[in-house]
Amino acid sequence: MTPSQYKKFKNLKRENLRDHMDDLELIFTMLGEKVTTEISQKEKPDTFVKNKIVAKRGGGVAGKARRATEKEIDRSIITKNNYLKQPENLPREIVAKRI
Repeated sequence: MTPSQYKKFKNLKRENLRDHMDDLELIFTMLGEKVTTEISQKEKPDTFVKNKIVAKRGGGVAGKARRATEKEIDRSIITKNNYLKQPENLPREIVAKRI
């Protein structure tokens, strides 16, 4: 799922997607990013197309790990639940009064 698709899936408009991920969602996102970085540092792609291929490979590693994890725990890692404790668009004092 692309970030835009993921934001739509979580029904987010302008909010930060990462702020609304749970631990496992963040872990697999970070895994894809880190693997992509490692591949990129090793291979040093010099064009946009080559970088895009590296990113697909890194994301593929995280995708395989996610699917294996989902199979083991018998549930999806991807969830529509949002995990931000306080809304981003409200000042802290307003949020504090609501609690």
